[in-house]
Amino acid sequence: MSEELKWALNKMPKTDDRYLNIMSRENVVKANNFHRSFPQYSVTPLHKLSRMADYLGIRNLYVKDEAYRFNLNAFKVLGGSYAIGRFIAKQLNKDISELPYNVLSSDKLRQEFGQATFFTATDGNHGRGVAWAANKLGQKAVVRMPKGTTQTRLKNIEKENAVVTIEDMNYDDCVRLAAKEAAETPNGVMVQDTAWDGYEEIPTWIMQGYGTLALEASRQVIADGCECPTHIFVQAGVGSLAGAVIGYFANKYPDNPPIMCVVEAQAADCLYRSCVEQKRVNVGGDMQTIMAGLACGESNTISWDILQNHAAAFFSCPDWMSAKGTRMYGVPLAGDPTVISGESGSVTMGLLACLFRDKEKYADIREAIHLDENSEVLLISTEGNTDPIRFREIVWDGLYGMNKTNVK
Repeated sequence: MSEELKWALNKMPKTDDRYLNIMSRENVVKANNFHRSFPQYSVTPLHKLSRMADYLGIRNLYVKDEAYRFNLNAFKVLGGSYAIGRFIAKQLNKDISELPYNVLSSDKLRQEFGQATFFTATDGNHGRGVAWAANKLGQKAVVRMPKGTTQTRLKNIEKENAVVTIEDMNYDDCVRLAAKEAAETPNGVMVQDTAWDGYEEIPTWIMQGYGTLALEASRQVIADGCECPTHIFVQAGVGSLAGAVIGYFANKYPDNPPIMCVVEAQAADCLYRSCVEQKRVNVGGDMQTIMAGLACGESNTISWDILQNHAAAFFSCPDWMSAKGTRMYGVPLAGDPTVISGESGSVTMGLLACLFRDKEKYADIREAIHLDENSEVLLISTEGNTDPIRFREIVWDGLYGMNKTNVK
């Protein structure tokens, strides 16, 4: 595998953009109102890294820190909880606004709705969020995880009373397995953060759930005096978060949106490859990467359509770039807050740092996406320290501390 950064500007032909409205303000506010009804809800921090912005040579750098989300250390619970809520509401012919947390978790509701088993596949955070939400609402969860998954991630899901296994297959095959099991189980429901032909409603709800993150970040940036970020870098596995964030900001600023870039793990860069080939491309194999949450080789069809129309560029990042970001967040410049960011959460920081610190090598990229001293950049640290052993290997032991590109 290459140790070099790969990137491509989005030159794909536009579609009719029929999915953009799913991330409208109205839809996202409805999801946010649902999340606000949970006793565990609080707005996650938006850190302003002023010293790092000065160091890199940009105007402002903001980081949305999802390590604090519902005490689950990652953003994924936003999608799984909302999808489960929407599914129950639909089965009862109710609007989700009629089913806040205190109603959904009540004995009366469970008697009215009954018992369902929610199936999902995960590299860790999504499955934990689905299992947590199902557990809180008195429902069942079954979670399938791909080979290479750490025991730490498995045990975090087991704590939520879910049935969970690590399978001898990659993530995308785990998705197929979970879907098959859901179809064969009475009252079985597949809750997956990706879409394919014939499976789009629940992934749409999941993306709208992720919109809570984007809505909060937008309000927080504005409160700091920045009307709109000039640039947003957002991670992608299947692309659901990227489609949700980019879709939200494209709706909010239709005439002058931020320059929005999609960032992937190089071992699973299906979106980058799709951009290059101008058609959906799948990545197979084991997809071994320290960015476990991004190790997905088949894109969400709904989010892919949004990205085709609104993403400015796609970046395929080697593992050392993620490790660099984790260390930079964890050992900040004096005066900046510390951000504890796991491997999937930190890759955008590593990328941004490289784009500015190796000025000659990446000058063409910065010019192409208009990244300069006037830029106000929003990043999302999508997870905290979700795998303590790997985190220590990176921060303490220098895992992936050397690279062949001599980026400083």
